Amino acid sequence: MIRYTLKCADGHSFNSWFKSADAFEALEGRGMLSCSVCGSGDVQKAMMAPRVATSAPVSEAETATAPNLSQPDTPVEEALSALRKHVEENSTYVGGNFASEARKIHLGEAPERLIHGEAKPEEAKALIEDGIPVAPLPIIPKNRST
Repeated sequence: MIRYTLKCADGHSFNSWFKSADAFEALEGRGMLSCSVCGSGDVQKAMMAPRVATSAPVSEAETATAPNLSQPDTPVEEALSALRKHVEENSTYVGGNFASEARKIHLGEAPERLIHGEAKPEEAKALIEDGIPVAPLPIIPKNRST
């Protein structure tokens, strides 16, 4: 795992973990990175000081200042975490079938229920143009389809 400090075009700085440098570059190349504060897709690696591993044990001071990445750190992260929990508990994840499932529900061809998933921009636009109520979520599903 590798941690990068990222910065959006609006100047927001935030940290994110990636499986590898190649994984970061793949996500960046596919336009799949966004600012955790404002949602901007214009995100780049920020200048970082390297952290060099030593054989010396980690001090208590260093341990105390290390961020706990499994818990929300800011009010924005807390709100996003609460939103993710609410969405996951109250809707069904349909993956890349979101557009067709939303259309079936709207037309009465599938049982009415709350769903979330992924849609291409042109699919979402077509749903909106056809009067099917949809809204983008500022979260990426944990079980996202590839």
